[in-house]
Amino acid sequence: MKRISNIHRGLLLLLLYSVVTSCDVITGIFKAGMGFGIFIVVAIIIGIAFLIFRITGNKK
Repeated sequence: MKRISNIHRGLLLLLLYSVVTSCDVITGIFKAGMGFGIFIVVAIIIGIAFLIFRITGNKK
C-alpha cells in the first residue's frame, strides 16, 4: 500500500474544508430565510389585524 503524499493529503483536506464550509453556508442561508419568513408572517398578521380593527372600529 502506497503512502499518501503531502500534495494528495493537502488536496484532500482542502476538499473536505470546502465541503464543510459550504454546508455551513447553506445552513446559514436557511436559518436567515426562516427568520425572514417568520418576520413576514408576523407582519402580515399584524397588518390584517390592523385592517380589521380599522374597518370595525368606533363607528358613531
